[in-house]
Amino acid sequence: MLPVSFLVIALRAMPREGPIGARALVVAIAVFGAVAFLQGGPISQSLLWVGVLLLGLSAILGAPIFVLLGGLALLFLQSDGIPVAAIPVETYRIAVSPLIPTIPLFTLTGFILAESGAGERLVRLFRALFGWVVGGPGIATTLVCAFFASFTGASGVTILALGGLLLPVLLDNGYSRRRAIGLLTATGSIGLLFPPSLAVILYAVVAKVPIPDLFLASLVPGLLMVIAVSALGVWFGRRGGARATPFSPREALAAIWQAKWDLLLPVVILVGIFGGLTTLIEAAAISVVYTIAVGALVHRELDLRRDLPGILLRCSALVGGVFVILACAMGLTSYLVDAEVPMRAADWVAQRISSPLLFLLALNLFLLLLGCLMDIYSAIAVAVPLILPISQVFGIDPVHLGVVFLVNLELGYLTPPVGMNLFLASYRFERPLTEVCKSALPYLAVLAGVLIVVTYLPGLLIGMG
Repeated sequence: MLPVSFLVIALRAMPREGPIGARALVVAIAVFGAVAFLQGGPISQSLLWVGVLLLGLSAILGAPIFVLLGGLALLFLQSDGIPVAAIPVETYRIAVSPLIPTIPLFTLTGFILAESGAGERLVRLFRALFGWVVGGPGIATTLVCAFFASFTGASGVTILALGGLLLPVLLDNGYSRRRAIGLLTATGSIGLLFPPSLAVILYAVVAKVPIPDLFLASLVPGLLMVIAVSALGVWFGRRGGARATPFSPREALAAIWQAKWDLLLPVVILVGIFGGLTTLIEAAAISVVYTIAVGALVHRELDLRRDLPGILLRCSALVGGVFVILACAMGLTSYLVDAEVPMRAADWVAQRISSPLLFLLALNLFLLLLGCLMDIYSAIAVAVPLILPISQVFGIDPVHLGVVFLVNLELGYLTPPVGMNLFLASYRFERPLTEVCKSALPYLAVLAGVLIVVTYLPGLLIGMG
């Protein structure tokens, strides 16, 4: 089944339209693959680098990331005479991992929240609580996006789903369009460190660290990022002449009452997981049932027959894409481990860098670059097995390393010129990419300051003081 599935995915990914050069390159790769893999033995070094060149060109012309990762895995495995079955084997290992079901379940919860009226209720709530502050809508926007991003992960769903809702709110309260777009771009993945973030779960699975420990360690850094972005949003609001509205206890109580079921969702999940009442998978399943029940039975804004099939389809497409990337990335990682690349890299770094502080600086620069070029899921699958042995040489705690890794990847979504949130915001708000990049730079700067604090003050992480 797995080889047939990969074949179907490859055929589906072949361009039927577009520049003739891109389609010709696809044909060249197909012909090269047939020649290389049907010759019945290890491929030569010359064929190996021809294949690497073709894959690099395909990536530049817009080929999906799984094509590059899977193609490199196939080439390197074949060049060493290792059976290419390593890739479907890794795919199967991911599929049967006991914690993997949490990814589609929590993703589905995020999609249901985004499709329901939860966004409107939370916007009303946080505006009622913080609208009396000049620039308070900046705080409200950050908190709403952090709530949604903790469920949707770094998939861009937050920007696409809430951008149209929150942009008019910011503009109506005196924010300039540029400042509003910058804030929404920065908050697209601001909740990445909070439970039940898929990125945290996946990192813990790959790095083999306890998930609750990593969530606890991520709490303070996540709060620091929220506070930093909120403070900058308030400052821009004050400079731009944003307006404040008088605080109304009646409106605040009404907003809290209307949003009470949405606010209870993270409480149910956290109490279940950290209270030892449920496993992570059970908590994920409960979150799906809970959001469906609230949307369909309590607020009656979700039609199970009309809305739910479309939500399931969009969620399946996203999760399927993530799993394909993970499968190909893990196949490449399998080769790298077999070739002892992590251990060689650890020896090389140990010979040239003697200070843990200098290593952390170099690691941050590497991860920022990685976050620009790869999505967070493939970056975790490829990079974590490589950097873990190196970090152990310098005595870096695996949980601290995980927080540093995730914060870097979150910043990578905002780093010009190829940060994913920049492209999503440009598409969602119909603004030039250069304008979006300029609007996001101040937020990238303050988040970089949080990264430095998290990197060099591990005592801030819960349980590591």
